[in-house]
Parts: sequence; C-alpha cells; structure tokens
Amino acid sequence: MPLINFGGTKENIVTRKEFPMEKARRILSKETIAVIGYGVQGPAQALNLKDNGFKVIIGQSKKFQRDWDRARKDGWVPGKTLFEIDEAVRRGTIIQILVSDAAQKQVWPAVKRNLKKGDALYFSHGFSIVYRDQTGIVPPKNVDVILVAPKGSGTSVRRNFLSGAGINSSYAVFQNATGHAKERCLAIGIGIGSGFLFPTTFQEEVYSDLTGERGVLMGALAGIMEAQYDVLRKQGHSPSESFNETVEELTQSLIRLVDENGMDWMFSNCSVTAQRGALDWKPKFKAAVLPVFNELYQKVKSGFETRRVISSCGRPDYQKQLARELNALGTSEMWLAGRAVRTLRPREKARAVTGQTKGVAGRKA
Repeated sequence: MPLINFGGTKENIVTRKEFPMEKARRILSKETIAVIGYGVQGPAQALNLKDNGFKVIIGQSKKFQRDWDRARKDGWVPGKTLFEIDEAVRRGTIIQILVSDAAQKQVWPAVKRNLKKGDALYFSHGFSIVYRDQTGIVPPKNVDVILVAPKGSGTSVRRNFLSGAGINSSYAVFQNATGHAKERCLAIGIGIGSGFLFPTTFQEEVYSDLTGERGVLMGALAGIMEAQYDVLRKQGHSPSESFNETVEELTQSLIRLVDENGMDWMFSNCSVTAQRGALDWKPKFKAAVLPVFNELYQKVKSGFETRRVISSCGRPDYQKQLARELNALGTSEMWLAGRAVRTLRPREKARAVTGQTKGVAGRKA
C-alpha cells in the first residue's frame, strides 16, 4: 500500500492500482452480496457493485412500498434479486446493512437470526456497533464485521461512479472471524467504486462522521448561510442579491476552485479585496465556532447524539415530522429565492475544455 503524506502525517491508503477490480472480483467470486435497505446508500452501492460484475441481491421490506417500488424500477426482480429482509440475509454471504441508523435496531432481529457462520456483516457507518449498548446490535462471534464508509451521499457515490471519478471511502475491520475480513472489506470498497480507501476504526469513523454532518458538511453550513442571508435582508438587500452573495457564488464558483486545488488557490483566484477580507475575518469565525465544535464532539463521544437519533428517528411518525421540517426549510424565502435563481441558469451546450483552452488555469497560489 502506498504511504502518502497528508499534511505532514504519513498514512497507508489503498488505491485501484495495487487492488485492481480484477482482484476484487476474484476475492468475491463465490460471494452473494445482500444489500439490506434501498433508501439512501443502498441503491448506489448495489447498482455500482452490479455494474462492476458482482452478484448482488436486495433485501427490502414491502412495508416500505416507496423503496420497494424504487428497487423494482431500478431493475431488481422480486423473487430473483429482490427479497424481504430475512430471505435476503439467508441467501447472502456478505450482508450490507444500509437501512438508516435508527432502523438498524428494528431490522437487527431478522438479520441476526438468519446469519450463517462465515458471513460478513457490512456497515457504512460505525453507529450501530460503537453504540451497541443503545442499539442492541452485538454480532455473533462467527461472522466478520467490516465497514466501508463512502465520503458522500448515495447520489454522489452513484454519480461519481458513472463519471469515472469514484469517491473516497474509509474502511475498518471490527471482527475477523474467517481470517479474510480485510480482503473482503477492501474488495467491496473497490467494488462500490471508491477512488481510494483509507484506514480507520468503527469508533473513529462514527465520531468524525457525526461531527462532520452536524458541523461543516450540513448543520453549520446551513446555519451560517441563513445567518448571512438574514443580515443582508434586514439591511435592505433584495432576495436575489442576498441569495447570490450567500449561496450561488459559493456553490457555482468558489467551492469548485477549492475542490480543484485547495483553499489557497481559491483565494489566489479571487480579487485582492476578497482575499484581504477573507484572511482578516477567518480567525474571527474560527474563534466564534470553535466552542460549538468542541461541545458537538463531546456530545457525539458521550452518546448524546446517538440517543437523540434513536429516540427521534425511530418514531413511527418520523417521516411526517421530517417532511414538515424540510418543507419549512424549502419554503423559506432564501431557498425559494434559490429555486428562482436555478431556473435562470443558462442551459447551453458545453464547450470543450482541453489543455489548450485559454483563461481556465488561474493564478498559481
């Protein structure tokens, strides 16, 4: 495995070069991968594995008709490749638990009673294993327990796979009953289309993931956007101007520059006025939010956030509550303004960009 320098810390990672798809197919040639849950991650991982030539079946409860119908629409055939959860577990040898974290506690009895010696129990989040005192998910000793956690939503896992880019994933082995848990884990990671895989533990993954989702990736980002938008509106700026200066420029321009070459390169390719202001105000924002992130991490570590997820998301009426909350978000003035802005984006045929195209390289940092 290559040893890569990540900002001064050297880490071993796994790439497709030393773990090619042919090796993954050979390792899993006799395996049946049962993907349990066709919600967020399930469709992407199942379809990617299928497209890469692995034997895949789906386990999805018919009680959740929307997900069952979605699986059928995507080409999974009832009685052949689409089954109720208990039947899928019986037929599978690698059982991918991809229902929501709250739902895993509910489906675990059906999974556990149908597991066989030598099966692999696969997760894409350390939630249920790390907080097993709350979830009750304690795997039997005769199965492998592995994790591959893509660093993106299910739609991104699928879209990046189809574009050829892949998406980075972390991997971990919690229990190695067969002696082959790691190679099974890495083979699945390559099979779902990971660009590269980096090692972690179940505990480290869940601590970092829960912090990231509540922080920069979703919660903090949404909160900061709302705060800036509200200030601009209260100072008399129009909805279109407030949205463009808060969201549109970030998503359509600046974050793409960060993705290409890093934050310093994005700063280098903005006006000197923007550079100076950003560099001056960055420490102020860091100082303001650092206490919030420290509080957040401790609540994750203590299990407080897990209890909140299980108690809230496990309620029978959660989907109705969620719909109300998301509707309130989507119908707020800021995101209604965003809907209008998106309809105004030009839809012209893209021009080819090659190494000879002028004006796209930007300044060096």
